[in-house]
Amino acid sequence: MLSLLGFATILVFLAVIMSKKMSVMTALVITPVAFGLMAGFNPKELGDFALAGIKQVAPTGVLLMFAVLYFATMLDAGLFDPVIAAIVRSVEGDPLKVIMGTAILTMIVHLDGDGTATFMIVLSAFLPIYKQLKINRKILASIVALSVGPLHLVPWSGTSARAISTLKSDAVHIFNPNIPAIIAGIVWVLFVAYWFGQKERKRLGIIEFEYSHKDNLSTEQQYLRRPKLLIINAILTIALIVALTKGWLPAPVLFVIASMFALLINYPKLADQQKVVKSHGTNIFLVSSMIFAAGIFSGILTGAKMIDAMANSLVALIPHQHASWLPTLTALTSLPASILFTPDAYYFGVVPILSQTATQFGLDPLEIGRAALLGQMTVGFPISPLTASTFLLVGLAEVDLGEHQRHTFFWAWGTTIVMTLIALLTGSIHL
Repeated sequence: MLSLLGFATILVFLAVIMSKKMSVMTALVITPVAFGLMAGFNPKELGDFALAGIKQVAPTGVLLMFAVLYFATMLDAGLFDPVIAAIVRSVEGDPLKVIMGTAILTMIVHLDGDGTATFMIVLSAFLPIYKQLKINRKILASIVALSVGPLHLVPWSGTSARAISTLKSDAVHIFNPNIPAIIAGIVWVLFVAYWFGQKERKRLGIIEFEYSHKDNLSTEQQYLRRPKLLIINAILTIALIVALTKGWLPAPVLFVIASMFALLINYPKLADQQKVVKSHGTNIFLVSSMIFAAGIFSGILTGAKMIDAMANSLVALIPHQHASWLPTLTALTSLPASILFTPDAYYFGVVPILSQTATQFGLDPLEIGRAALLGQMTVGFPISPLTASTFLLVGLAEVDLGEHQRHTFFWAWGTTIVMTLIALLTGSIHL
């Protein structure tokens, strides 16, 4: 009975968010409460389950909140401006250099894990160049989409935060084992950029042109720039990333401290600090509140033993001799799953069942999370019609969504396949 109610909870959750009958946040709370009551639990019990879930995801919510604030502050301060200027100057009208430069800049800017900000920064810098040189804009959309993929596995991206919170783990155990796979994904994307660049260089040749990135900055953006603090900001960011990967302090604590230093160093005036915080407040609230709502969802399903019951049902269906393939199959199907599932539906609905099933077979449930992150709404989010940032990407690049998907899909799946192979070789996941 609990298994049926659990699967019903997942299916109804998927149905209402995909049909847009409810917002994701509303569905994450209302759906498990409704089915929890149907399962015979009283409101006090459901409240205890929900609170336990909130406590489990609280560190991830704090991490995400202050990571967004930190990188937003660095973007406002202009940490990446010299990189943009250097890349734009170095392309010299060569389509190969332009496309390679697009990939490199996208990867650097996407260290913040925010697809929307990355698309706006990179496309505003490069779209005029593509137009002037007559480079195929489908390549622009594809390279930007491919380049954010491996970097979207950073633990402060919304997708990774979902996986970490669902599996009740941390960046050290989810992110660190995938680092070799991420590096392999980056190399693959640079190869694809080189391939596209060679084709466009052969088609177009090299054209002389002049272009200035500063012309695309608004008055507000120019006011918030802090070029004199560039070295300090770079040192602070490098130190933060090193401390994060080494696990010297819990990631939420690191980002709280780092974001406060970033604000204080770059904007000592209270009015400027408030301006930065308010300008990014909506994004901060949306991503962090979603995590707490997800805590209620997972807390009720876990406390009510529905996830255990669903996993037991799946265990009965999977031949034991093939159980070890579960992480690999999860990885290989993770990119196509981006077309079918939103990150919330997948990481809060599918991953808990898969991970619990893995546990039943004696497999490490964290491998499911690492495997899922090799494609599902990481490499896959910039081609998925289920994410708003995809429409921002194709809109800014001035290409059709269908054309973008056809041009990008198999190259993106190639990224996931390459990363899966390296993950298997390095032990992040196992056969």
